[in-house]
Amino acid sequence: MGGYTSLPPVLLAYVGDAVFELLIRLSLLEHGTVPVRQLHRLATRYTRASGQSEALRRLKPFLTEEEADIVRRGRNTKTRVPKSAEMGDYRRATGLEALFGYLYLKEDHARLGELLDIIEVREEENL
Repeated sequence: MGGYTSLPPVLLAYVGDAVFELLIRLSLLEHGTVPVRQLHRLATRYTRASGQSEALRRLKPFLTEEEADIVRRGRNTKTRVPKSAEMGDYRRATGLEALFGYLYLKEDHARLGELLDIIEVREEENL
């Protein structure tokens, strides 16, 4: 698979949304067995627009020029912003999703793991 930089960012984000959600869920499972309801609440902290926006903030200093370009293209995609999200958070989340979609389609699983480590997915207390 190759040439994915030419795909429309909205398609990269479409794939990246699923990839990011799956990676977050798998990462949370590594912390041990907890009730599914608790796992869902933890996962949504990372997968909602504000959580993805925060994840992108953490990742920005570590992105390559190519990755930053994918994020920019995704962030600038014209999409409808849900009422439940702030426009800035939603745009940054779309950029993050585009990046994760691109890396997945590029089959760069090692880089996906590195970025996930930077995000520092962890089980949080006081749910």
